[in-house]
Amino acid sequence: MNDLLTRIRVRAWNGQPPDGRLSLVAAIIAVVMAMPVAYVVWRSAFAGADRWLRLLDERVPGLLWSTVSLALGVTAIAVVIGVALAWLVHRTDLPGRRTWRWALALPLAIPPYVGAITYIVVFGPRGWVRDWFGAPPPVSIYSFAGVLFVLAVFTYPYVFLVTGAALTRMGRAHEEAARSLGLGPLAVLRRITLPMLRPAMGAGAVLVILYVLSDFGAVAILRYTTFTSAIYYQMGGFDTLSATVLSVVLIALTLIVLAAEAFGRRRARFDSSGAPRPADLVELGGWRWAALGFVAAVLAVTVVLPVGVLVYWSAIGVGEGALDARFWGYAFNTAQVAGAAALVSMVAALPVVYLRSRHPSPASSALERLAYAGYALPGVIVALGLIFFGIRYLPWLYNTAGMIALAYVVRFLPQAMQSTGSSLALVSPRIDEAARVAGLSPLAVIARVITPLVRPGMLAGGALVFVSSIKELPATLLLRPAGFDTLAVRVWVEASESVYYLAAPAALLIVAFSVLPLKWLLDRY
Repeated sequence: MNDLLTRIRVRAWNGQPPDGRLSLVAAIIAVVMAMPVAYVVWRSAFAGADRWLRLLDERVPGLLWSTVSLALGVTAIAVVIGVALAWLVHRTDLPGRRTWRWALALPLAIPPYVGAITYIVVFGPRGWVRDWFGAPPPVSIYSFAGVLFVLAVFTYPYVFLVTGAALTRMGRAHEEAARSLGLGPLAVLRRITLPMLRPAMGAGAVLVILYVLSDFGAVAILRYTTFTSAIYYQMGGFDTLSATVLSVVLIALTLIVLAAEAFGRRRARFDSSGAPRPADLVELGGWRWAALGFVAAVLAVTVVLPVGVLVYWSAIGVGEGALDARFWGYAFNTAQVAGAAALVSMVAALPVVYLRSRHPSPASSALERLAYAGYALPGVIVALGLIFFGIRYLPWLYNTAGMIALAYVVRFLPQAMQSTGSSLALVSPRIDEAARVAGLSPLAVIARVITPLVRPGMLAGGALVFVSSIKELPATLLLRPAGFDTLAVRVWVEASESVYYLAAPAALLIVAFSVLPLKWLLDRY
């Protein structure tokens, strides 16, 4: 009876219309987040039919081929590696399973553009391989295969983590039934486990595709042209209208991927019988050490080699005086704009997720989706929208560090929303009701009651935004005022000029900062 009364009260609370001031605040936040992308789409309408037709005829087909083929190739490799590693770690007697579980996720802490620099040092035309063996590798790092390799080895953890989580939650009734019918471990994997993992594999694949579509640093450093690099170079040539046309095509491509993922998620649904129990581990037998060698090789290529290169060049840089006042100035600039973005995101996320959680409706859902507008799109498009919008409507903010921080908020606010929303879901709406009965206004309830309760989630979301902002490259390159450089910008500039002893310390500091939210993610996972 008490549970029934609780549900009735919660429904009555949710049925109340939201406070007008709360709705206005949430609406302003959502519109500001969506405005840069919307403004790019609107500006593309003024590009003219001739420019549209010329780009669609001459430029877009080639960019579509290079971008889509790269995204599909990287995704295929990442899915194979990620699923294989997840199965070995979660379903077999692989030695050191607990250690491999977090170690194999470490490539997420290394931005692909940093990884690309380290692979150029080793496998480039004048790299270490040429010095050691007298000839460069047979496949150039500056090629489709090189870009494919670099992006795949730094994006497979998306699939590894999502698939591993699914294996952990998956009931084992179906697998036990298959084994009782005489199927061996590989047959169970092929006929039972993999089909049940299709939703998780699809979710991980979409994360990889969206990342490849939005990546700028790695493809630009490796001299491979995709939509993001083409948009950036159009901006560099001051052809902003052509950049908007290419941006709209990329936005459409991203929406197609999201729509396909939603369609596939509705169709690929599996129910698992019974509560999750620890699965019986598959004994690898004679293949045990081969599997261990495969896992160790992946970690060596994706973590040990890049970090080793960065440490080597950083040691040289320290000896050459790289850690001078300018370096610490870059670090301060980075902390300044990333910290501002994290604080704003923590504050802005709460009204939107509170409105969606406590007053669910089509309107609150629409505001939440608007707030996600910048997250699935490349930073170069967000920066392009802010350039147009800032020049016209925010001239006092344009060409300042504040504009960079705003771009970070538009890009990464959903990370704070996800974390804050998870904490808010654990807070009973009856607490809100009691506070309202005590005479507090809706905004006072959020400030004085809800905020202290969800503070851990807000801080975790702020940490995610902070580290994502540190790694963001294209938006920073396009929006930075003269003389304002961040660590990511210095990595890009120094690496472009092959001054690796100056690029490595900044890159290593970025990697060190990136480990912190990854640890938080793995603790939750």
